Amino acid sequence: MTAGLDLGDKYSYLCLIDQHSGEVVEEGRLRTTPEAFRRRFASGQPMRIAIEAGTHSPWASRVLEECDHEVLVANARKLRLIYANKQKTDEVDAENLARLARVDPKLLYPLKHRSEDSQAHLAIIRSRQALVGARTQLVNHVRGAVKSFGGRLPKCPARSFHNKASERIPEALMPALGPILEQIGSLTQRIRDYERELETISKAHYPETELLRQVEGIGGLTALTFVLTLEDPYRFERSRSVGAYLGLVPARDQSGDTDPQKHISKEGDEMLRKLLVGSAHYILGPFGSDSDLRRHGEKMTSRGGKNAKKRAVVAVARKLSVLLHRLWITGEVYDPLYNTHRRQEQEEEAA
Repeated sequence: MTAGLDLGDKYSYLCLIDQHSGEVVEEGRLRTTPEAFRRRFASGQPMRIAIEAGTHSPWASRVLEECDHEVLVANARKLRLIYANKQKTDEVDAENLARLARVDPKLLYPLKHRSEDSQAHLAIIRSRQALVGARTQLVNHVRGAVKSFGGRLPKCPARSFHNKASERIPEALMPALGPILEQIGSLTQRIRDYERELETISKAHYPETELLRQVEGIGGLTALTFVLTLEDPYRFERSRSVGAYLGLVPARDQSGDTDPQKHISKEGDEMLRKLLVGSAHYILGPFGSDSDLRRHGEKMTSRGGKNAKKRAVVAVARKLSVLLHRLWITGEVYDPLYNTHRRQEQEEEAA
């Protein structure tokens, strides 16, 4: 049997298809809970089950694999047959998943979910990110309110904003903004607690992050996010594939003689992509030291043209992802000017 399982928040729809005839054998629905899945799939012969990536797919795939079934987690962005269907229903989606899995699993562009431990550790990073976003909104609110009274708050890091801003807030606004400053201070403390916890997790469970932190501009948060997002570096045959996996390469829409230049695809993990872009900004910024990455970015910037600096930052972020994967695989000591030294040696040998 081949099965398609359309995961819903409360109920999931199941469609079983005979592997040989292609006829629908069974259709129905079951509750989207681990217990209901185990009752339905724990007994019986192993089969291939296709599900779409989503909120419930990580735990669902683990439960189904525990029941000795082959699980294919379909990349929802690639399944035009499903998301562009004019007669889209949960039952139809389940049947389409089953038929695609029966014909050729590669048509599903299957994904591999990370382990439960990695998912839990990554949840801490995302929770920290959520608090950072909430703090930013509150800081902007306070600044805007003070401007409306003709005042202006000093520039300062968000982590010290609640202390420095309190001295410059007009007396009339204190009843409105005082509690918000207290909330900003509380968020800052919670963010620091998360960062200390993540540092402990990195040292205890992911020593490979130290290899990545050799690169200037890569801090503990970026290194840990990179390791948790990729999880298994050996699933990439080439380090260059990591840039495409993280959406740092241009999208393509080539047809015949038409091959327009497009923006980066922005596929993959958005948070990691933003962290790598932030690291690229640091490498190209005033505090970045000389390195192959910096020279590459400066070379692109010097060409001029529209958005030259933005293109350079993205290019450095892409090369940075490749470099981090390479360091992770090989365990080498990082040489910031490795390519430069290599070219010089080749030139000396040729001379």
